Amino acid sequence: MKISLLITIAALAAIFLLGGCKDKTAPAPQSSAANQISDVTADASVAAETEQTACPVMGGAINKEIFTEYQGKKVYFCCPACKPEFEKDPEKYLSKLPQFKK
Repeated sequence: MKISLLITIAALAAIFLLGGCKDKTAPAPQSSAANQISDVTADASVAAETEQTACPVMGGAINKEIFTEYQGKKVYFCCPACKPEFEKDPEKYLSKLPQFKK
């Protein structure tokens, strides 16, 4: 059992070491599927920066059924009690909202 494990580890190490000798100056060509995946990932990271996921009042996860509109944009809350709190002084919470960051 130990001998076969050692042989397997040695074989993997040899493959790794020999594979490291390839010319690394030219990037590997990506398939169109890989390009699409990277585009989706980039789009998702942009959306994550601008999409609200936390309640500006309490910081909890938002409930998309509880919201108000402020300056033409929806602001979501974690619970019904946060909505009137936000509406008292919206400017106080804008720095916590990605949709209002420039």
